[in-house]
Amino acid sequence: MTRRVYLTHDGLKKLREELEFLMNVERPRISKQIGEAIEKGDIAENAEYDAAKDAQGILEAKIAGLQNKIAHARIIDESKINTHQVQILNKVTIKNRKNNAVMQYTIVPESEANLKDGKISVATPIAQGLMGKKEGDIVEIKVPAGIIHFEIIEISL
Repeated sequence: MTRRVYLTHDGLKKLREELEFLMNVERPRISKQIGEAIEKGDIAENAEYDAAKDAQGILEAKIAGLQNKIAHARIIDESKINTHQVQILNKVTIKNRKNNAVMQYTIVPESEANLKDGKISVATPIAQGLMGKKEGDIVEIKVPAGIIHFEIIEISL
């Protein structure tokens, strides 16, 4: 059974752009490399041919994966997002109760996570621990380093 992939409109657009690039730019480039390697003769002992065929296999797997994600994509209706409790696409400001460090994360679908931009996947332990909680709540989240207590300072869009 294939899993649904939840995306924003921008996330789906990026996946489609990546798929188009792989199919229209990378696939012809690799096909050309295979053709050039075949022209050089004996493919049984041709490292260039082997490398190009390996690259083709990896590329085709990537293309199939993207096509599968797009086929099973469900767009998140951003108009239904609110700030009453933590949910996907919320920006959440939290404070570590032990060291008073304040952090701000936006909870996004897995394929759109980017820690540099402060976007964490809904599947991470922190996001999972925050989901459904409200401002002022103290949450206990189990992370690889142990259990951390966070206070939810603010939930915004």
